[in-house]
Parts: sequence; structure tokens; C-alpha cells
Amino acid sequence: MKHASPALAAVLFLTLATAAQASPPKPLPNPDRPAVTPILRSSAADASSSSTATISAGQACASMRRLARRGNGAVSIRVMNLKSRKNVCALNSAARRSLASNTKLFTTASALARFGRSHTFRTRVFAAGPVKNGTLDGNLYLKGGGDPSFGTGAFLDSYLAGVGTEVEKLAIQVRRAGIKRVTGRVFADDTIFDRLRGVADSGYATSPWIGPLSGLSFNAGYTSSSLSQFSSDPARLAARTLARSLRVRGVNVRLETGVRRTPKRALKNLIARQISPDMTWMARLTNLNSVNFWAETLLKGLGAKYLKSGTTANGVKVVRRTMATLDVDVWPIDGSGLTFGNRSTAHDVVKLLYKARSEPWGRSFFLSLPTAGVDGTLADRMRGSAAQRRCHAKTGTLTGVTALSGYCYNASGRQFAFSILMNDVYNLDRARAAQDRIAALVARL
Repeated sequence: MKHASPALAAVLFLTLATAAQASPPKPLPNPDRPAVTPILRSSAADASSSSTATISAGQACASMRRLARRGNGAVSIRVMNLKSRKNVCALNSAARRSLASNTKLFTTASALARFGRSHTFRTRVFAAGPVKNGTLDGNLYLKGGGDPSFGTGAFLDSYLAGVGTEVEKLAIQVRRAGIKRVTGRVFADDTIFDRLRGVADSGYATSPWIGPLSGLSFNAGYTSSSLSQFSSDPARLAARTLARSLRVRGVNVRLETGVRRTPKRALKNLIARQISPDMTWMARLTNLNSVNFWAETLLKGLGAKYLKSGTTANGVKVVRRTMATLDVDVWPIDGSGLTFGNRSTAHDVVKLLYKARSEPWGRSFFLSLPTAGVDGTLADRMRGSAAQRRCHAKTGTLTGVTALSGYCYNASGRQFAFSILMNDVYNLDRARAAQDRIAALVARL
């Protein structure tokens, strides 16, 4: 797709809108939770009828600007025709606004661009010592690779539709390697990341909206699939769960575990590994239900891979540098958008959306977005309007902030990118309803 003509690339890109991908059955706790907005009906006042009849750009832009001011005190919008590259409508499009979860657009685009669509993460078990007659004379090391999907089978079944990396499968592999007894202990190695559990919004401690971050994440930071509480140390919990899983499978090993870097000598003795789903799946899961934990883990993963240290600050540097190669400006503080200071402009959000079309990862990026009136955080929005099934966009919600940015195409095949960034929001329902009507107008251009 990268070398296709712009027109052909656009057609190929947006005709993929109906491609099916499995969705996680439940979203994790998140301030950007799915909203329910009223079914849109015909309205002569703003021309955002549920009809698929087209409207003039001038008429639409006047309505968009009026709608954009509803429910907030500081709005930026931009709507761009993807074929002509001309603005259909703009209002304060160069003003920097808080992005909320629209930050995830930059995070996932950077992850897809840098890691690649087929990139996976590895969670591995190493043996530090010889194995004789079924006995490992030494310790086992469970080494995390920054995989946010690692957990128990029960957790994966409940929240990831059974897809992900299972600790029980590692235990099975250890047993199949002929180990029946371990003289030492199971140690967790989470050193690929730092041990700051959250982002700036929570003072880098565990946030109510993000499970504790770890280089050896486990159950998205929760103690179990019940989501009743966060773990104080995900890596240690992962090691303890592996030890229990081994004992269930007949391996004699102590339940006392620890956290320690894997010795260099042990790295030559791999006995079990699990490989995560690919980055296309990771991006889809992150954006569909706006999962903060995934976004922050991917961000630290970028830092670990490209700046040799898995920190939020390093991940932010990689995102900014990656966006700069696309001539896109963004000023992130974290990867999920939970911190109010994550900022960009409607102009640059649309530029990212436009540039993504001609990148090798553009299809994966597009398919990661919720579809209006169908799934994810847009499942119950824009129903009954021209936008339903024709707009694919990322939501964003914080106190005083709401955003909606993505793609729309109409019945005639015309294609558009748009961004609506609303700050100083005083009526969230009114602001979201306005966004929905703007998207419906875009779908009718």
C-alpha cells in the first residue's frame, strides 16, 4: 500500500472498514467508557439528518461550527477530504487541546510503525542450573517481555475472548521439558521496564484507571479475573501463579517466590515460552475499548526497545520522534491520555489520519478504531444517522475534555478524516451529541 497512488491507497484503505476482528467481551474500567447517545433523527436546524443524501460543504461547515461550540468552551475541529487533501471545515484547528484518549491514536500508530504489524512479545522461563533425572538443581526464572496480555486462562477467557498469553501453558511446557522437581524457587524478572506503576496523572503510582504497570504484567494488573482489586506486585503474583500451576501438574516446587534479574548463564537455558498476539491485535484491543493498560504498556515497550530503558518518558520520546517522521506534532506525557497535559491540535490529528493511509501499518491502524453504532466505545453512538457503520473513530473522555477523531466515508465513496477536540467541557452529554451530529454531517458530504 505504501507505494500505491494516493487515490488507490485511499480506496483500498477505507474499503477494509467491514473486515471482522474478534472483540474482547468486556472493557476494563476506564473513564473513556462507552456512552449512549440518542438515536439521531432528521433535524432541519443542523442538517444532520439520518438520510444518506449529500449536502454541500458550505452548508455542512456552518452547521459543524455551530454544533462544535455546544457543551464546551474551547473547541478545535478539522475535516479533510482525503482525495483532494482540502479542508472541508476548520475551527481553531491549530490550537493545542488536551487529547484525553485520542492520545492512543499516536501511541498505537507509533507502536505499529516502530514494532511492525506482526511484532509479538515473549514471556519466557529459564532454568538456572542442570536438570538430572527430572530434578532442576537451581531456580526457575519467569522473564517478562512487556506483554500486556499475559495472565491466567480464566482472565483471558473473561476479558480477551480467550486470546493472549497463558501462565498455565508455560507450566505445561516446563513439565514437558522433563522437570519434576525444582530445588530452588521461581523468580520473576520484570527488568525490561522500570517499576513505576502509573503515569503522571496518579503521581506514577497505581491509578484507578490503569492496573499497576510492570515489565512482567499479569491479569492486566488485577489479582484475578474478578477485577476485585489490583495486585501490589504483578511480577511476584505471576511467579507465584506459575509455581502453583507447576505443582498442579506434578512438579515439586516451593511456593515462596521472589523478584530478581535472570542470571546471564540462565539465558542460555530456555525451557518454556509463550508468544503474544501480534501488534495488529494489540492496537485493535487498545483502541476499540480504549484500554489504558495496553496503551501504557506499549509505550514503555517502545522505550525499552528503542532507547534501552522501559520508562514512560522514553516511550514518549519515541512517539514524538516517530510522529516527527510523518511531520505530525504531538506533545504527549503518557500513552493513554489520562494525564490532562497530553496535547495536540485538530490539524495534526487529521494529518496523522491522512498520513497513516499510505503506510504499511495503515490498515491495522484503521481497523483498530471503533465503528459508529457497532462496537467498542462507539457501540451506542450515532445510531440511526449517516455515520452509523460509515464512521470509524477514537473517543476520548476526561473531566472537562471530550474528543472524537477518525474516518468517515459516504454512500458515494467519498472519504474524509476529521478531528473534534473539546476542552472546558461543562455538559458532556451535549458535547458528545454535538460530536455525533458533526460525524453524521461528515458522512453525508
